[in-house]
Amino acid sequence: VTNKPGNLAEPLVQELGIAFNAVCMVSGDSLSRRKPDPDQLHHAANMLGINEQDTVYMGDDRRDVQAGKAAGMKTVVAAYGYIQDDHDPNTWDADAVFLQALDLKDWLFINS
Repeated sequence: VTNKPGNLAEPLVQELGIAFNAVCMVSGDSLSRRKPDPDQLHHAANMLGINEQDTVYMGDDRRDVQAGKAAGMKTVVAAYGYIQDDHDPNTWDADAVFLQALDLKDWLFINS
Protein backbone atom coordinates (compact mmCIF):
# COMPACT_ATOMS: atom_id res chain seq x y z
CA VAL A 1 0.00 0.00 0.00
CA THR A 2 1.49 3.29 -1.09
CA ASN A 3 0.35 6.83 -1.75
CA LYS A 4 2.56 6.89 -4.84
CA PRO A 5 0.55 6.72 -8.09
CA GLY A 6 0.61 3.35 -9.82
CA ASN A 7 2.69 4.62 -12.76
CA LEU A 8 5.51 5.33 -10.27
CA ALA A 9 4.96 2.52 -7.76
CA GLU A 10 4.81 -0.39 -10.20
CA PRO A 11 8.15 0.33 -11.97
CA LEU A 12 9.77 0.96 -8.58
CA VAL A 13 8.70 -2.46 -7.31
CA GLN A 14 10.07 -4.02 -10.51
CA GLU A 15 13.35 -2.09 -10.28
CA LEU A 16 13.86 -3.10 -6.65
CA GLY A 17 13.37 -6.73 -7.62
CA ILE A 18 10.60 -7.29 -5.07
CA ALA A 19 7.66 -7.73 -7.43
CA PHE A 20 7.69 -11.50 -6.86
CA ASN A 21 6.91 -10.83 -3.16
CA ALA A 22 3.98 -8.51 -3.87
CA VAL A 23 0.72 -10.40 -3.49
CA CYS A 24 -1.23 -7.22 -4.16
CA MET A 25 -0.50 -3.56 -4.74
CA VAL A 26 -2.75 -0.67 -3.78
CA SER A 27 -1.35 2.61 -5.04
CA GLY A 28 -2.34 6.20 -4.40
CA ASP A 29 -4.61 6.30 -7.43
CA SER A 30 -6.27 2.90 -6.86
CA LEU A 31 -9.07 4.39 -4.75
CA SER A 32 -10.59 7.82 -4.25
CA ARG A 33 -8.94 8.33 -0.84
CA ARG A 34 -5.35 7.83 0.27
CA LYS A 35 -3.57 7.43 3.60
CA PRO A 36 -4.09 8.59 6.29
CA ASP A 37 -7.61 7.42 5.36
CA PRO A 38 -7.77 3.65 6.02
CA ASP A 39 -9.57 2.76 2.75
CA GLN A 40 -6.40 1.52 1.00
CA LEU A 41 -5.56 -0.75 3.93
CA HIS A 42 -9.10 -2.13 4.13
CA HIS A 43 -8.98 -2.76 0.36
CA ALA A 44 -5.63 -4.59 0.60
CA ALA A 45 -6.88 -6.72 3.51
CA ASN A 46 -9.99 -7.63 1.51
CA MET A 47 -7.86 -8.53 -1.53
CA LEU A 48 -5.71 -10.79 0.65
CA GLY A 49 -8.64 -12.25 2.59
CA ILE A 50 -7.14 -11.30 5.96
CA ASN A 51 -8.54 -9.62 9.06
CA GLU A 52 -7.21 -6.17 9.82
CA GLN A 53 -6.95 -7.06 13.51
CA ASP A 54 -4.46 -9.82 12.60
CA THR A 55 -2.31 -7.51 10.49
CA VAL A 56 0.80 -5.44 11.16
CA TYR A 57 1.23 -2.41 8.90
CA MET A 58 4.73 -1.00 8.57
CA GLY A 59 5.44 2.48 7.25
CA ASP A 60 7.86 5.36 7.35
CA ASP A 61 5.46 8.27 7.77
CA ARG A 62 3.00 9.45 10.41
CA ARG A 63 0.12 8.98 7.94
CA ASP A 64 1.03 5.26 7.73
CA VAL A 65 0.53 4.91 11.47
CA GLN A 66 -2.69 6.94 11.33
CA ALA A 67 -4.09 4.79 8.51
CA GLY A 68 -3.07 1.55 10.19
CA LYS A 69 -4.60 2.51 13.52
CA ALA A 70 -7.81 3.66 11.79
CA ALA A 71 -7.96 0.30 9.98
CA GLY A 72 -7.62 -1.59 13.28
CA MET A 73 -4.11 -2.88 12.53
CA LYS A 74 -1.00 -2.95 14.67
CA THR A 75 1.46 -0.39 13.36
CA VAL A 76 5.23 -0.25 13.24
CA VAL A 77 7.57 2.42 11.89
CA ALA A 78 10.57 1.74 9.68
CA ALA A 79 12.73 4.52 11.11
CA TYR A 80 15.39 3.69 8.52
CA GLY A 81 13.06 4.83 5.70
CA TYR A 82 12.43 8.26 4.25
CA ILE A 83 11.90 10.01 7.58
CA GLN A 84 13.05 13.60 7.66
CA ASP A 85 15.54 14.57 10.34
CA ASP A 86 13.08 16.94 12.02
CA HIS A 87 10.42 14.22 12.49
CA ASP A 88 10.39 11.97 15.55
CA PRO A 89 8.64 8.65 14.82
CA ASN A 90 8.58 7.89 18.55
CA THR A 91 5.79 10.49 18.85
CA TRP A 92 3.54 8.87 16.20
CA ASP A 93 1.75 6.41 18.54
CA ALA A 94 2.96 3.31 16.66
CA ASP A 95 3.15 -0.05 18.41
CA ALA A 96 6.88 -0.15 17.69
CA VAL A 97 9.67 1.80 15.98
CA PHE A 98 12.49 -0.11 14.27
CA LEU A 99 15.93 1.17 13.36
CA GLN A 100 16.64 -1.83 11.11
CA ALA A 101 14.50 -4.34 9.23
CA LEU A 102 15.69 -7.36 11.23
CA ASP A 103 14.13 -5.89 14.39
CA LEU A 104 10.70 -6.68 12.93
CA LYS A 105 11.39 -10.43 13.02
CA ASP A 106 12.16 -10.37 16.75
CA TRP A 107 9.16 -8.13 17.48
CA LEU A 108 6.80 -10.43 15.56
CA PHE A 109 8.12 -13.45 17.46
CA ILE A 110 7.61 -11.74 20.83
CA ASN A 111 4.14 -10.43 19.90
CA SER A 112 2.72 -13.57 18.30
